[in-house]
Amino acid sequence: MTTRTDCLALDAQDLLAPLRARFDLPQGVIYLDGNSLGARPTTALARAQDVIAREWGQDLIRSWNTAGWFDLPKRLGDRLAPLIGARAGEVVITDSTSLNLFKALAAALNMQAEGPPASAARRTIVTERANFPTDIYMAEGLAAWLARGYSVRLVDRVDALPAAIDADCAVLMLTHVNYRTGYQHDMAQLTALAHAQGALTLWDLAHSAGAVPLDLHAAGADLAVGCTYKYLNGGPGAPAFIWVPKHHQAAFCQPLAGWWGHRAPFAMAPGFAAAEGIGRALCGTQPIVSLALVECGLEVFEETDMEAIRAKSLALTDLFIELVEARCGAHRLDLVTPRAHARRGSQVSFTHPHGYAVIAALIARGVIGDYREPAIMRFGFTPLYTSFADVWDAVEILRAVLDDKAYDVDASRGAVT
Repeated sequence: MTTRTDCLALDAQDLLAPLRARFDLPQGVIYLDGNSLGARPTTALARAQDVIAREWGQDLIRSWNTAGWFDLPKRLGDRLAPLIGARAGEVVITDSTSLNLFKALAAALNMQAEGPPASAARRTIVTERANFPTDIYMAEGLAAWLARGYSVRLVDRVDALPAAIDADCAVLMLTHVNYRTGYQHDMAQLTALAHAQGALTLWDLAHSAGAVPLDLHAAGADLAVGCTYKYLNGGPGAPAFIWVPKHHQAAFCQPLAGWWGHRAPFAMAPGFAAAEGIGRALCGTQPIVSLALVECGLEVFEETDMEAIRAKSLALTDLFIELVEARCGAHRLDLVTPRAHARRGSQVSFTHPHGYAVIAALIARGVIGDYREPAIMRFGFTPLYTSFADVWDAVEILRAVLDDKAYDVDASRGAVT
């Protein structure tokens, strides 16, 4: 079995280890929740102070021009683009993931409705029942609001997806890496299946961007959205992103036609005329303070590459699975994350009958993971700042909690689990 000495040796050889210093991590904490909220980049505090004290405090409204506030969504989008296999002028960082998904799904349905009769007749949005709930809620809400016979088809098993993508499917809407289990879909394969049936694909990259290598163009994807506050370390509630490839931009028409998506916003014309290119995915005025902090996280990625990040991610998650099964095997833990590398994101999830209580006990001892129903304990591994010694130490604390039953099954739950 791997020892802590072995883990320290791995850390000494780790080419990504120096990047840990680019984050402010509290002493005495092993942070395994970067799949929910990334750690704070060391530059973020000074950047926030500068935006508030100088750009806002001193330059006031002039900063829309002098500090480049107006162009920030597109400029940051171009900086994020290489991480997802996108090109310049195809990504903007704006709004929330939920709003961007609404915009992208509405645009995809409109593309189908404006297409040939066979496409226009399609009325089904296909997704997984295990998809992140807000994605399902948005799809159901949009289908009901349109009142044109659209429906959402919820698929219960991954192997049932191909059959569900039939001649009535307008859009296949999936999260690339499942938020509960860490299961990673084969994006290229499912996109090809959808296209063969005449459907479009919309991918949620919330648990993929910054965690696994992505190439949206190579996969043939049609549209994508995702957040910046998880593996991209943009800060709590940081604006999300939306990707529209150039070949779809002219047909991209979304219902949230705000003035930032107008081709000439300061003409103040009463009629809406969509901007050219990716700008048409914008809506209203941007949250500049939180938007500016996204850049701090993106800067760190430019010091490495996604192949190195992926290699370390797989090594960390392999090690965690090995150590939990070897040292905690006497307990009622069931691995729900795929062992196969091609099907695994950058998290590991185990079930336990008292999963919430165990997670609460771990957090009290400085190991921060999180809990999702039903009975799932999630542990996220961010290669930019997670060490191999962190993995060994976290499993040792988990072993002690389980062996000693040092958890309170009657513990009250906070609003956020």
